Amino acid sequence: MPGLFVTSAGEASVDPSLTGVLFELAGQLEGPTNLPVDVEHVLAAIVLAVRAGEIESSKPLSGEDSAVVATLVDHVKTVFEQFGGNVGRED
Repeated sequence: MPGLFVTSAGEASVDPSLTGVLFELAGQLEGPTNLPVDVEHVLAAIVLAVRAGEIESSKPLSGEDSAVVATLVDHVKTVFEQFGGNVGRED
């Protein structure tokens, strides 16, 4: 996905231009999931959705795409159900 890079080890890095989009998506996903969604949860959900073929990896990410938001709802819930909402490494 343009601006999102995932290594073979599963570590993700985000181009700074996507930061606003990720924050916007986090805010939009809190309501339908009833969960405290942050940027890391959104990023994990995007990776899951791309790997499942539910989001086109070549399409630029938009916080205004209702289809993307709808797709990410289940993946955000999965992140919380399977990982307790814990994504990334603690420093």
